[in-house]
Amino acid sequence: MSDLAGAPVEFDEFARSRQAYLRRSAYLLCGDWHLAEDLTQTALAKLYAVWRRVRMDSPDSYARKVLFRTFVDETRRRRWWERSSAHEYDVAAPAQDPDLRLMLLAALRQVPARGRAVLVLRFWHDQSVEETAAALGCSTGTVKSQTSRGLATLRRILGDTPLAAQLGSGDGMGRGAGIGYPKAGC
Repeated sequence: MSDLAGAPVEFDEFARSRQAYLRRSAYLLCGDWHLAEDLTQTALAKLYAVWRRVRMDSPDSYARKVLFRTFVDETRRRRWWERSSAHEYDVAAPAQDPDLRLMLLAALRQVPARGRAVLVLRFWHDQSVEETAAALGCSTGTVKSQTSRGLATLRRILGDTPLAAQLGSGDGMGRGAGIGYPKAGC
């Protein structure tokens, strides 16, 4: 019982230190800060329920896995019909290239949920194909095909923009694409 007694304090420290990181990842998935907050809270609640078992392994990895699976599950249930009508972008973009960043975020929201989850894990979180497959509970072949389809969808949506050219050259969606966020783990 003494092992369980320490869980809330350890969990609280973990949740406070990783909440902003998880919320930014959730925003990349859903494109809405309020929904991103809901996703983050749901993921942290699920993590808390199994904290004693997870804390010895990799809580960061497990939290990401729960976040991405929660997003895909919620999207399947069609519960993402709520849209904020006031402002689509309620946070100012970093000074790097705000127009390019906004264009990428808008295009990313048009990619189907599963493909969006794969793209965010692969290019935002720098996960390998195998790590992405493990996080989403699918095969490596599914990750590869979803990556290909997702990038093709982004290229189609972005048309003849400089960002589409970067996606075509294999630069991916990290800093090279100008979205203005630091790499995962920062």
